[in-house]
Amino acid sequence: MQLNLLSRDSATAPTPVGRRGLLAVMCACVVLVVGMVAAINLAVPMLASSPLHPSASALVWIVDTYVILFACLVIPGGAAGDRFGRKGVLLAGLGLFAAGALLSALAPNVAVLLVGRAITGAGAAAVLPNTLAVLLHAVPPERKGATIATWASMTGIGGVLGNVGGGAVLTGGSWRWLFLAIVPLALLLAALVARIAPVSARHDRRLDPIGTVLLVAASVALLVGIVEGPVSGWGSPLVVAGFAGAAVLFAVWTIVELRVEHPLLDPRLFRLPALRSACLGMTTVFFGMFALFYVNASFLQYAKGFGVLRTGLGIIPLTVPVILGARHVERLTRRIGVDATVALAFAFVGGGLLGLSTSGTNTPYLAYAGWLVVTGIGVTLALPTLSAAISGSLPQALAGVGAGLQATTREFGSALGVAVIGTVLTARFVDALPADIRATGDPHTVAQALAGAPDRANEVVAAFVSGADGGFRFVGIAVLLLGALVALQSLLSRRASRR
Repeated sequence: MQLNLLSRDSATAPTPVGRRGLLAVMCACVVLVVGMVAAINLAVPMLASSPLHPSASALVWIVDTYVILFACLVIPGGAAGDRFGRKGVLLAGLGLFAAGALLSALAPNVAVLLVGRAITGAGAAAVLPNTLAVLLHAVPPERKGATIATWASMTGIGGVLGNVGGGAVLTGGSWRWLFLAIVPLALLLAALVARIAPVSARHDRRLDPIGTVLLVAASVALLVGIVEGPVSGWGSPLVVAGFAGAAVLFAVWTIVELRVEHPLLDPRLFRLPALRSACLGMTTVFFGMFALFYVNASFLQYAKGFGVLRTGLGIIPLTVPVILGARHVERLTRRIGVDATVALAFAFVGGGLLGLSTSGTNTPYLAYAGWLVVTGIGVTLALPTLSAAISGSLPQALAGVGAGLQATTREFGSALGVAVIGTVLTARFVDALPADIRATGDPHTVAQALAGAPDRANEVVAAFVSGADGGFRFVGIAVLLLGALVALQSLLSRRASRR
C-alpha cells in the first residue's frame, strides 16, 4: 500500500514548469489568507460608523476572531493534511474560507459577523500550513531552502497586498464589499489547486481534539482579559476571570499534551533552544507588524485624511525592503551570522515602531513612510531567517506540523499585537479626550466620540493621535525587549551546541 502510494506521488510530481505554476498558486493562497488579516483593518473606521454600532472591544474582536482561530487551528490543519492528504485539506480550507467570507458579508449584526469571521479563520488554518507542505513535497531537495524563503516572504507581502487590495475594494463605500470580493478569489484558487497540486503521501498521525479545544479556549480567555480591560476595568470580574482562566487552561493544555500519545503540539519540542527562540522571535515580529497594520489604517484615515484606497497604498513603503532585499538575506546571514541578523531585525522593527510613535497630524507622510521602510527592513531580515530555523528543527515527516508551528507563532503574534495595541490605543484615547466629550456617553472609539460631539472633530482626532502614538511606543519597546531576549537565547544555545 505504501509503495503504491509513493509511486502515485512520483507520477504526479510536477515538472520544473509545473513547479513554477504550483509555487505561484500556493503563494497566492498564502497572500489571500494572510492579506485578510490586514485588509479588515482598513474597514475598521467604516465598521465603527456603520449601523452595526460595534464597541471598541467589538472592533478588536472582529479583527481578532479570525486571527485567533487561524492561530489555534493551524497546527491541527497541518496535522489533518499529514493524515488525510494535504491537497484535500487545502481544498476544504479554501471552501470554508469562501463560506465564512460570504456569511460575514451578509451579517445583519455583530454576532453573525463574528461567526463568519470564525469560519473564515478555520478555513485559513487549513490553507496556510498545507501550502508549504505541498510545496516541500513537490520541489527537489536543492530547491527547498529557496522555496521556504519565498513562502515566508509571501506571509509578509500578503499583509501589505491585503492593505492595497482591501483599499481598492473598500472604495465602493461598504465594508461588506471586502468580504464579497474574497468569495470568487477563494473559489478560483480552489479550482487551480484541484488542477495542478500533486497528491502527497499520507502519514498515520492522529489528531488531538482535546488539545485543540483547550488551546482555543486558553487563547480566547487571554484575549478577553487584554481586550476588555479598558472598557470593563482591569479589576472587573470579566477581565480577572479572563486572565485567570487563561493561566489555568494553558496549564491544563500543557499537562494534556505531555500525556497524550499524539499531541497537538508536544511541549517537549521547546526544549530545543533554537526552536524555542525562533518561535518567540516569529511571534514578536508579527506582534509588531500587525499592531502596525491595525493602527496604520485608522491613523492615515483619521489623522491624515486619506481615503481608503490611499490608505491601502500608504503601507507600500513597508514592502520595498521585502521585495528588494529578501533574496539577499541568506547571503547576509552567511556573512555576519544568524545571531547578528536576528538582532538587526529586531532593532529595525522596534526602532521603526518607535519612530512611528513620533508622527502626528503635522508630520509629513514622507517622514512616516521613512519609518515604515525602517520597519520593513527588520521584517525582511527576520522572516526567512526565523522560518528556516523553525523548519530545520523538525523532521520531514512532520512537515505539516512544522508549517503549522510557524503559522501558529505568526498568527498568535498577530492576534496579540492587535489586542495589545487596541487596548493601549483605547485607554490613551479615552484619557486624552476632553472631560466634557467623555461625559457625552463614555466614548471608546472615534466614531462614538464624533457622534456625541460632531463639532469637536479636531480635539477627537488629536486624542486619537495621542492614543496611536502611545500604542506604537508601547509595542516598539516590547519588540526591542523581546528581540534582545531572542538574540541572547539564540547566541547562548549556539555556543552550547559547539561544546
